[in-house]
Amino acid sequence: MSETLKKIRDFMEKEGVPGRDAHDLPSSAKTFPDGAHYRVEIAGVERASTMEAMIDEARKRKVTIHRAVATVGGSTFCDFEELKAIAQMAYDEKIEVVMVVGHRKAWDTGSKELSTFEGGMQGFRLRGSDNIAYHIADMLRNVEAGIRGFLVYDEGVLAILNKMRAEGFLPKETIFKFSVFGGYCSAAGAKVVESMGANSLNPISDVSLPILGSMRQAVDIPLDIYTIIVDSFGGMFRAYEAPEMARIAAPCYFKYEPGTSEGDIYKPWVTESWHQEFIRQKVKIAAIVQEIMEKHAPRLKTSAKGAADLVMAKV
Repeated sequence: MSETLKKIRDFMEKEGVPGRDAHDLPSSAKTFPDGAHYRVEIAGVERASTMEAMIDEARKRKVTIHRAVATVGGSTFCDFEELKAIAQMAYDEKIEVVMVVGHRKAWDTGSKELSTFEGGMQGFRLRGSDNIAYHIADMLRNVEAGIRGFLVYDEGVLAILNKMRAEGFLPKETIFKFSVFGGYCSAAGAKVVESMGANSLNPISDVSLPILGSMRQAVDIPLDIYTIIVDSFGGMFRAYEAPEMARIAAPCYFKYEPGTSEGDIYKPWVTESWHQEFIRQKVKIAAIVQEIMEKHAPRLKTSAKGAADLVMAKV
């Protein structure tokens, strides 16, 4: 190792960031408060009927779902009674809900960020203060419906929301999950997001095991890790890596997102019945990963339904 690299890595270590990725793949000494290493997160609960189908399929397959990410297409496409119904079903089934709200990128009058070259590299952030206010207004609509968890992908918005939570503008129990669209894939980035008040972080879909290990060394918040991802994000199916991901990155959530692209799946004109069938396939994949975990990593534990630290909707 050169003297320059050594100095850089020593400085990173001093700042609480590993100087190298965890190539030795050490086991994480961290867990969820109940001692569990991993939990299950199902995304794409687009409507109340989707929540109903997910719960039904989970019961049939004996899969415990700890967290649901809802209305990925934007909660603005749900009426208020539907939001309340999602909150009620989640509460009854002891599932934590993280809501994805509108107003967001591509909802306003700008569109150049949607181009496939430079635009696509400019980040999935809100444009201007007006759009931030609209975005938070949709969160407050969900809070009124009983929701207490939200997906965030903009660091500026996260800073405002964390302050709102601290001062009681938002309920103090509210949680924030930082999105894959934030683009974080390093220990340094994970540390920044944690310091800004995020309660969990979804790294990009293709992070290696050594990178996951270094992220875990830097932060305590759960890492939300894809075991399967849409084709537009790479199309990986990392089912047999799940035992190592849980060992190295605990506490973590396993995520399941099959399909062609998020745009295809979550455009609001996709029918409710399509989402009902699609989420059943996600639960099936969760059951397959559960089978792999039980066979290949029986010492690694998952949480029981309704673990005490999960944040339930208020109904």
